[in-house]
Amino acid sequence: MRVLARAASLLRAPRHRGYATATPKDPVRYLVIDGYIKWGRDDLESGGATTAGQLYADMMIKCTPKDVPAVYDLIYTSDPGFEPPDLSKYHALAWSGSSLTVYKTEDERIHQSMVLARRAYELGIPQFGSCFGAQIAAATAGGRVAKNPMGKEVGIGRKIHLTEAGRAHPLYEGKPSVFGGFSSHNDHITHIQPGGLWLAKNTHTPVQAVAIRHLNGDFWALQYHPEYDLHEFARLLYCRRKVSIELGFFRDMASADKMIDDLEALHSDHSRQDLAWLYGIDHDVLDDNIRTIEVQNFIKHLVLPYKGRQQKN
Repeated sequence: MRVLARAASLLRAPRHRGYATATPKDPVRYLVIDGYIKWGRDDLESGGATTAGQLYADMMIKCTPKDVPAVYDLIYTSDPGFEPPDLSKYHALAWSGSSLTVYKTEDERIHQSMVLARRAYELGIPQFGSCFGAQIAAATAGGRVAKNPMGKEVGIGRKIHLTEAGRAHPLYEGKPSVFGGFSSHNDHITHIQPGGLWLAKNTHTPVQAVAIRHLNGDFWALQYHPEYDLHEFARLLYCRRKVSIELGFFRDMASADKMIDDLEALHSDHSRQDLAWLYGIDHDVLDDNIRTIEVQNFIKHLVLPYKGRQQKN
């Protein structure tokens, strides 16, 4: 079953540079925030994974309509000496995952991220995020984040299903009502402030997606990761093999390596029904368009209208 959106009733009227998909005159400008600390980024790269911010930036560009030019700047809010950029030149902020813990508000790096998100809320700049980004969205607006008593959710988050609000929300236009999503998190949103919408859930993580309207801005966010594909998730698992064994997800290094190799093989050849069946991987994970439809909808319903209003002012 597909989701039909009632968009009108629910919407209010640097380091790397991305490529443009058309004449680069007046492009959509994304500010991509990577919350990982330096050693976390280095660890990902050493295992053959793309860093979280770069992976997110690539996704934002790919999900922008091909006839719309788009560029991005990538910043690292957890690095020493971080100075926030002028947000007024951007049409959207996009938040990746992070190795930090949002509920540790005494951490200056968390404080810096929340200040940045609050400023975007004040300016009315649309924001989108995953995992850490979703938790920043909620906590900055007055919600709460805590360690998940169910423990870590890792792999493919199973049976994520839309709430009543989610089935009517433009974020999920064109998305199946029940789906899987790449997951790797210990924490979760426990409280959403008044005015926020609870859009999706599963058994492990009661809040899998939110749409938060705060001050002058909207922040649509997911606890799962649309930016990953099987290759990138396999590389993430490779980097997390030791801790995954300690947590009981794998019996030993050999079993971890087998799953990693299998995911890489399925990524290279989607016709491998034996592997898709073995790991319970369906088209909602394999199909790039379905997996990233939330990002496409964010750009369609929030970013491009915001850019249009800015051009008129």
